[in-house]
Amino acid sequence: MNRMATLACLLIGLALSGAAAMAQTYPAKPVRFIVGFPPGGATDVVARAISQNMADALGQPVVVDNRAGAASNIAADIAATSPKDGHTLFLGTVSFSINRSLYKKLPYDALKDFAAVSQVTDTPFMFVAHPSLPVKSVKEFTTLARARPGQLNYASSGNGTGSHLFTAMFASMAGVKLTQVPYRGASFATTSVLSGETIFMFENIVTTLPLARAGKLRAFAVTTIKRSRAADDIPTLAESGVPGYDANAWFGVFVPAGTPPAVINRLHAEISRILKIPEIRDRFRALGAEPAGTTPGEFAAFFRSEVAKWAKVVKESGAQVE
Repeated sequence: MNRMATLACLLIGLALSGAAAMAQTYPAKPVRFIVGFPPGGATDVVARAISQNMADALGQPVVVDNRAGAASNIAADIAATSPKDGHTLFLGTVSFSINRSLYKKLPYDALKDFAAVSQVTDTPFMFVAHPSLPVKSVKEFTTLARARPGQLNYASSGNGTGSHLFTAMFASMAGVKLTQVPYRGASFATTSVLSGETIFMFENIVTTLPLARAGKLRAFAVTTIKRSRAADDIPTLAESGVPGYDANAWFGVFVPAGTPPAVINRLHAEISRILKIPEIRDRFRALGAEPAGTTPGEFAAFFRSEVAKWAKVVKESGAQVE
C-alpha cells in the first residue's frame, strides 16, 4: 500500500471512530426540536408528545422551538444550517415536500440538506361540502361538476396550501374544472363553507370531522388510501370513483444532512418506541392521526415520492409563491 492509500485509510478510520464516539456520548446537551408552525396546533401537539417522552430516554431536555412563518420555510432554513450532530431536529409536514416546487427560490434544498429519521403520523384531509349542495357522494359531485365546469367554488387556506393542492389533484384525476377561492388560513376557509359563501373544501380531518358529525358539513370522503380509524364510516376517494388518489398531511422528523447514521438510528429507535406507547397512540388517533414510525430509509423514499408527486400537482395547478 502506498503512502497516499495509507493516509486515506487512516483518515477514514479516524472519521468512523469519531462518529462512533459521538453516537456513544449522544446527546451531550439539550436537543432542539424545531417546528414551523405556531403553538397549539396539531404539529405542536405531536412535537411535544414526542419531545416529552424522548427526553426521559435520552437523559437530556428536548425543547420544542416554534418558528412559524412562510409555510415552515423559516424553520426549515434554521434546521438546515444547524450543526450536524443530532442536537437539532425538524418536524416536517406535507408543506415541506410541496414548498420545493411551490417557491421559486428557497435558501435550502429539502432533498440535499436534510436526512430523514422517521415518519411520525399519517393524517387525512376530508372532502366536505355545505349541506345545501344537492349531491351526496363523490360520484354525484363529479357528475355535477362536469355539467357545470368552473362553476363550483371551493375554499382553500391559501394559494399552494394543502387544501388548494389536494383539491387540484382531485380535479385533475377526476377530470373536472373547479374554481379556487383562497383565504388567509384554514379557519377563514372553513367559515366560508359553513356560511355557504363557498360550497366545498378539502381540509384536515382534525377540524372537519367534528363539523361533519354535528351536521354542519357533509362529508364525502377522506384523502388517504385507507379509511381513517377516526371515521371508518367515511369512504376514501380511491373507493369513491377516483382510483389511485392518495394524499395525507403527514408529520415526520428530519435532521441536518451529515448527521452520523448511528445518531439517526438512535433517534429513530426512540420515536418508534414512543409511537408504541398506548397513551400516545390514543392521543394521536383522537386527532385523526395514525401513528407511523417508519425507518429512516422508508421515510426518505416516501419523502422523495412526495416531492415528485406535489411537483407535478403544483405544475398542473399553476400555483406559485414568490
